[in-house]
Amino acid sequence: MTGIADRKAQGGPFTKPVIGIATSAGGLSALSQLLSALPPTLDAAILVVQHLDPARPSHLADILARRTPLPVKQAASKDRLQPGAVFIAPPGAHLLVDPEGTISLSHRPPVHFVRPAADRLFESIAGSFGPRAVAVVLTGTGHDGATGAQAVKRAGGRVIVQDESTSEFFGMPKSAIDAGQVDLILPLDEIAPALVVLCGGAA
Repeated sequence: MTGIADRKAQGGPFTKPVIGIATSAGGLSALSQLLSALPPTLDAAILVVQHLDPARPSHLADILARRTPLPVKQAASKDRLQPGAVFIAPPGAHLLVDPEGTISLSHRPPVHFVRPAADRLFESIAGSFGPRAVAVVLTGTGHDGATGAQAVKRAGGRVIVQDESTSEFFGMPKSAIDAGQVDLILPLDEIAPALVVLCGGAA
């Protein structure tokens, strides 16, 4: 745990924007740059899926916590979302969240050979938060995230994809673009300002 206090149950839905970020190969550098550029006053919760080796413990949350002013932790079941906080999917588990902002972890089968899968996260935030859901697809190989991005768009949310020039690996961003449901294709350094604007702040 790195500075995220438990949020008491409030008897109603989580009402802030929820940002889902997905990445794979090249993700540590991209996540470090993106999260370090977000202000601690960001009025949105952030959920991150990074494809990880399920057989090894992950230190991703600790690494990112040293590179961003935002509090970061590896997600656990029954954690509750908070504005300005970052929750990282643990190795070997899909990261899901309900409309009240309560996190759950699923060990259902991998999607596109990966677990955690971006598609499962994006589908979850789409179903739980509708137009307040924002999907971000960063550098990575494979197709994970494209189906989930479509779900976010169908629910009235927004989709941002890292552009080819700043992606170490363009497979995941390209798959989302090819699915035809992307709002913005941006260089990595322009994604944080765009998220601030989408979440009601000033860039």
